[in-house]
Amino acid sequence: MAAIGSKIEMLAEDIRACTVCAAELALGPRPIVQMSATSRIVIIGQAPGARVHASGIPWNDASGDVLRGWTGLSQADFYDPAKVALMPMGFCYPGTGPSGDLPPRTECAPLWHDRVLALLPPDRLTLLVGGYAQARYLAGARRATLTEAVRGFAAFGPYQIPLPHPSWRSRGWMTRNPWFATEVLPSLRASIRARLAR
Repeated sequence: MAAIGSKIEMLAEDIRACTVCAAELALGPRPIVQMSATSRIVIIGQAPGARVHASGIPWNDASGDVLRGWTGLSQADFYDPAKVALMPMGFCYPGTGPSGDLPPRTECAPLWHDRVLALLPPDRLTLLVGGYAQARYLAGARRATLTEAVRGFAAFGPYQIPLPHPSWRSRGWMTRNPWFATEVLPSLRASIRARLAR
């Protein structure tokens, strides 16, 4: 375990030093990642927003507050890399476009994700937050829409759970889909508790 821990620490340093997309990033590179060799929960999100870019702390914004509420994780547990790995599809803030933040940079996941996942516990639980993560990791099993993927979450268990992105838009989505709170969230929280109890 010590050897794996050393490898993952070096990999995290390499990710944080990455400048592959520097020329495309209006605010410059600041890769955001959290992980350790014992992380049994992996949260794969979209990309850091402007506030996270400024602080360097993943999910340090309103979306993070919503996500922590969904998972039932305390702030201490959420930010404990021994328990939770936080790895977005794009590690840097991509900037803004005509209708909000730009999509995550496509270079990051092929460059880093497999290397990170190879060093994490094989029985980890992966939360796929938003359509970009689901498009990569659910592949052929992916439902036609994000809503269908989330509602059919049980088909992807016990190692993956698709979730909507916890942006301000999720409030309206949850109102239209009350089954998310009554069916998905209790199962999500139980799965998280089970992984952390190991």
